[in-house]
Amino acid sequence: MTAMSNLETVQGFYAGARAGDPAMITSVMAPQLSWQQTPGFPHAATYHTPDEVMEGVFNTLDGEWDGFKGVPHEFIDGGDQIVVLGTYSGTSKATGRSFEAPFAHVFTVDGDLIVQMRQYTDTALVRAAWK
Repeated sequence: MTAMSNLETVQGFYAGARAGDPAMITSVMAPQLSWQQTPGFPHAATYHTPDEVMEGVFNTLDGEWDGFKGVPHEFIDGGDQIVVLGTYSGTSKATGRSFEAPFAHVFTVDGDLIVQMRQYTDTALVRAAWK
């Protein structure tokens, strides 16, 4: 079996997220990683295992938002680091307000696995809809 490129690893993460497939999402994460949500983002923290990421990020977003999604528009291949530019959107279940905000995700990949993700987004746009 041929190893995936770092870009393909990150694209596999987004394919899993788009499909709503937790096993596909976590299959490209290292057992220990640093997943950093932007301060000010709902439930922002640094998560250290795939299970923590699924519970603290994906399950929480699914529980609080209708149609929350992060759609990548551009992938910038920097070797071990892959930068993804895209747009978040969703409708808060609590308020009924929708938002759209640009994001940048910076992934570090080692041995076909994501070892770090750093999120950057306009948290004011998200929070205005959230609560």
